[in-house]
Amino acid sequence: MKIKLIILLIGFSFFGYSQKKSIKKAITIKPKTEFVSELLSKMTLEEKIGQLNLPTSGDITTGAANSSNVAKNIEEGKVGGLFNIKSVQKIREVQKIAVEKSRLKIPLLFGMDVIHGYETTFPIPLGLSCTWDLKLIERSAQIAAQEASADGINWTFSPMVDISRDPRWGRVSEGSGEDPFLGSQIAKAMVHGYQGDDLSKNNTILSCVKHFALYGAPEAGRDYNTVDMSRIKMYNDYFPPYKAAVDAGVGSVMASFNEIDGIPATGNKWLMTDVLKKQWGFKGFVVTDFTGIPEMIEHGMGDLQTVSALALNAGIEMDMVGEGFLTTLKKSVEEGKVTIEQIDNATRLILNAKYDLGLFHDPYRYTDAKRAKTEIFTASNRAEARKTASQSLVLLKNQNQLLPLKKAGTIALIGPLADAKENMAGTWSVATNMENSVSLLAGIKEVAGNSTKVLYAKGSNLDYDAAFEEKATMFGKTLHRDNRTTEELLAEALKIANQSDIIVAALGESAEMSGESSSRTNLEIPQAQKDLLQAVLKTGKPVVLVLFTGRPLVLVQESETVPAILNTWFAGSEAGSAIADVLFGDENPSGKLTATFPRSVGQVPIYYSQKNTGRPLANKEGKFEKFRSNYIDERNEPLYPFGFGLSYTTFDYSNLKISSNKMKFNEKVTVSVDVTNTGNYDGKEVVQLYIRDLVGSVTRPLKELKGFQKIAIKKGEKQTVSFEISVEELKFYNSDLQFIAEPGAFQIFVGTDSNAEKKVSLELIK
Repeated sequence: MKIKLIILLIGFSFFGYSQKKSIKKAITIKPKTEFVSELLSKMTLEEKIGQLNLPTSGDITTGAANSSNVAKNIEEGKVGGLFNIKSVQKIREVQKIAVEKSRLKIPLLFGMDVIHGYETTFPIPLGLSCTWDLKLIERSAQIAAQEASADGINWTFSPMVDISRDPRWGRVSEGSGEDPFLGSQIAKAMVHGYQGDDLSKNNTILSCVKHFALYGAPEAGRDYNTVDMSRIKMYNDYFPPYKAAVDAGVGSVMASFNEIDGIPATGNKWLMTDVLKKQWGFKGFVVTDFTGIPEMIEHGMGDLQTVSALALNAGIEMDMVGEGFLTTLKKSVEEGKVTIEQIDNATRLILNAKYDLGLFHDPYRYTDAKRAKTEIFTASNRAEARKTASQSLVLLKNQNQLLPLKKAGTIALIGPLADAKENMAGTWSVATNMENSVSLLAGIKEVAGNSTKVLYAKGSNLDYDAAFEEKATMFGKTLHRDNRTTEELLAEALKIANQSDIIVAALGESAEMSGESSSRTNLEIPQAQKDLLQAVLKTGKPVVLVLFTGRPLVLVQESETVPAILNTWFAGSEAGSAIADVLFGDENPSGKLTATFPRSVGQVPIYYSQKNTGRPLANKEGKFEKFRSNYIDERNEPLYPFGFGLSYTTFDYSNLKISSNKMKFNEKVTVSVDVTNTGNYDGKEVVQLYIRDLVGSVTRPLKELKGFQKIAIKKGEKQTVSFEISVEELKFYNSDLQFIAEPGAFQIFVGTDSNAEKKVSLELIK
């Protein structure tokens, strides 16, 4: 059945795009399967392979390789899409080459790393996850899609859903932390935020979940490094967020750089075909990461022709930048190393995506200059980003209720991150205009008002080592290194500190100290800043540490000496205002950690859902016991556990109940708890539910998150929070990789973080 669409053409009709303006013309668009099959039948082998080629525009490069002669290749039908090209005008000009100068006039995909917002930038994904607010997270992706699509982008390489339990790995900043359940919920929210319910709408964009798979578990925490784990750990701990994105209808998947079972993911047929396509039923297309195909040569998998054939045979459809498909697949067809049917299938999947995006109906649908002027970095979008950022901040310590600050007196704002607007958006903020970001200094001045005097001094550089600071401030994220001596910088800071009523120390990482290729072995604040902090503490004035970071840090010294610590991550283009909103109590902090903070880098990898050993530590005080699983020089437990976060108010949990202590496989039970706001402020609390399977056919974690609710409670108010538990919450992958629940005893914990102790018992019976 044919679908007739009447559209206002700004110069196009399929297979002959007219440039006449304002002419209404009825065109007939066939259903996708028929349309794509007919188009495929007209394509030469070279044109089919061309659709599998994804070069970069050259505007932004993130790796060692770069494509040349892009425009010529587009004309010759050798390009399926471009990425990292920004602005409606440029994209329209390039699309015009494809739909007017190439033989079959097939429109291009235009992708970009729209990771946590477009020009309106939201908190880095790790920070965003700490809101534990799925509606806010989905809305952030929706706004990102709206802005990106208004500027010509129709494909984003997001969300990154890699589970990571090793904060040495810099890209922990791009994910949602350590937990597969929470990560799965966020994956679904992000995919739906980008893609909506109808990809053909011009304010939605194609989502690409990444990096498939296991990328967040590299040996030694070093980016791009080897990953080696059991299948049972893959399925239970690392696969769930990817599968959740597939179940949510994600349109594309990006392969990871690491190897799996000795074969790089980009060439791993078990991963890409058996798991992703056959087991999970993924119907979209798979794209490599930047130069992922030629990088298999360095892995020792063969020459470019060999690894390109390996990738196609594995189930890869699109080659990002490597051009191995473009330059070798025809030869591989002739030599019988790949088949025409495989190339046809890959081409079909990419054409399907273009059809779903409406590009065959209107190749210029994402290049409306009016939208670009009115829908990007708007006041309303910035307001939502500010509100979201305020909920991502995590209050780690607040001794004697030092916070919130009073809008009065004199505040000394000290530190290299205090007036650093270029760093506020954090890593992977490629579309952000950093000049428009709000620094902490500007935010405090705005929120505190005229009745508060704000003094500022840098106090120190990011690090004593200038070469290190250069590596940590790439891509325009400069901290404007101060060439004065350490003593001069410190003297200026102490002078204003002694004139103040309170000191706010803005310290931590720079934006590019985390992110891709930013692995660290030392997880502490750089020594120059630690020395500055200890110096201002010696003034005797109360100190608030505003901590900027893209990863969990080791903060033992700070936690013992600083009275108040507010972890702000990198909160986006409105960071300074959002942080100030929380510092002064206009917003009550409600963020909760989604990644465990270790006491020492030697504890890494560290995460809450660990398994018991045959010799667990018997005492709860963390005291050393010989012949038990512990350290001789450090406690077992972390500094701050998963799910932790304070508020300016306090919450009391009571009356934990379960509707029945026994449940059959086809039944459900309800667990409820009363939560009372016992403090002096209205606040929000994330009520968390964890389950422990006491006996299993394989060893099971001590606790697993299986439910959470973020609730708003007025001071003095009590709310009853209920969770419904079915057999689905009790299932896991056994040694045969069957997703099952086993009858037996379970414990259910509810509380404010993963250390929740209130519990009820449940028995699953046949």
